[in-house]
Amino acid sequence: MYRKTNKEQQTIEDFFLPFGGKLDAQNRWVKLAKITPWDRIEEYYIQSMSQETGRGAISARIAFGAVCLRQSERLSDEDTVRYIQENPYVQYYLGLHEFHMEPLFDASMMVHFRKRFPIEFIAKVNEYICTGKWPEDMRNVDRNDDDPGQGSGGGGSETVPEEADSAPNNGTLIMDATVANADIRYPTDIDLLNQCREHLESAIDLLWTYVPHDQHKYPYNKKKARQAFLSISKSKKWTAKKLHTGIGQQLWYIEKAMERLKEMQGLVPDWEEKFPCWLKERMLVLPAVYLQQKEMYDSGTRRCENRIVSLQQPHVHPIVRGKRPEPTEFGQKLHLSVVDGYTFIEQTCWNNYNEGKDLPEVVENYHRRYGCYPNAVLADRIYQTRENRSYCKTRGIRLSGPALGRPKDESAKEANKAQMHQDACDRNVVEGKNGTAKRRYGLNRIMSKLDETSKTEAGFAILMMNAWKRVYRELLRSFLQFIFSGAEALSQLAYFPVFQ
Repeated sequence: MYRKTNKEQQTIEDFFLPFGGKLDAQNRWVKLAKITPWDRIEEYYIQSMSQETGRGAISARIAFGAVCLRQSERLSDEDTVRYIQENPYVQYYLGLHEFHMEPLFDASMMVHFRKRFPIEFIAKVNEYICTGKWPEDMRNVDRNDDDPGQGSGGGGSETVPEEADSAPNNGTLIMDATVANADIRYPTDIDLLNQCREHLESAIDLLWTYVPHDQHKYPYNKKKARQAFLSISKSKKWTAKKLHTGIGQQLWYIEKAMERLKEMQGLVPDWEEKFPCWLKERMLVLPAVYLQQKEMYDSGTRRCENRIVSLQQPHVHPIVRGKRPEPTEFGQKLHLSVVDGYTFIEQTCWNNYNEGKDLPEVVENYHRRYGCYPNAVLADRIYQTRENRSYCKTRGIRLSGPALGRPKDESAKEANKAQMHQDACDRNVVEGKNGTAKRRYGLNRIMSKLDETSKTEAGFAILMMNAWKRVYRELLRSFLQFIFSGAEALSQLAYFPVFQ
């Protein structure tokens, strides 16, 4: 059951501290509390909760704020609870009226908090932080259904929509894709098969006490199976022949263990109740891993569709990027766009998709947020297709990259070369944003294990990066207004490019 709380924020002077003193109104957490859309968050939070029966739930502000704090400070779930317990500014940010010395909730609740806020909702909150408007409240433009330029598969239409004339093009849109790596060790086929065999042996051990002991527990020698794996994993050089032989041995062990386990399951009607939750989840993934490895072993290839590289996180797939030092990454692929220093979440997926096809959709999102199309779209080569060029041309948008056609005269070539160099310099902003999100806000190593919570954690990393940028801009604006007059303060802001 969820009980609504008082939506009015208590003043910073009225926050009660048992040890005396007052909180600083210029603290960053106090500023962050003012720009966060708590009403919208609570409206979404209570949709899946009962209003009449059940135990009182933790407030939406505490749930959302705790996840923001965890991602902003890169804490574990246990450290987040302790951080809240020790910091009065964070407790004010969470909507408390006085300082609480006891923990507000158990650390295990952080998993449920992340489940309550999916990536789609986080993207809406992020838009509000960046633009100051909620996505549903923005001007809804009637789209032409016959225009194939709408959506991720658009492009190539020569018909300019009527909305394009409503406002002149303004601003610059920068887009790029990156990978938020999952917290898994580098996968190898032999190690993955060894884990499958060990899980099957654990399942056989649990059912062994409920079946008659008229035969051996395992249909093979367990020590020899382990030794066959160690002979490869501990060797300094892995030859192709030796690895192929080792994979074949582990596949044979797994096949025999699966047959033995199936016999035991037939003798124990309630065998599922004997397994712990984590083992049940592994047993659901294990047959798919065996079939994939068997298919690659028989065909002699090292590729298969939707390849599973982790039993704990089967939704993680290898994403080949071809970049040094890690040409293959394991995590979710994020499509991001940067406007005026703020980063927007356009799409997230566990598969390696072609982000160049999303350019029309990203441009339309820009039009929805700002009421106009951008002057220029800065992107790398994967976006510079003929369909995207045609789409941008019909809307008066300059797409970065070399122009198609025959070489022009020397003056035009020099101007085009200078423009390309300037676009490459300006496009470094999105690369810097990717680096900041990974190094500072934990996007380089997503610690959550579930599909939905991993996406939520990546979304909160982008959200907090934008939130703090807006807070620091407000602090700088207040400082300049304290020194200069209002109009002069805004002009002085241009001398601080780090806040632009």
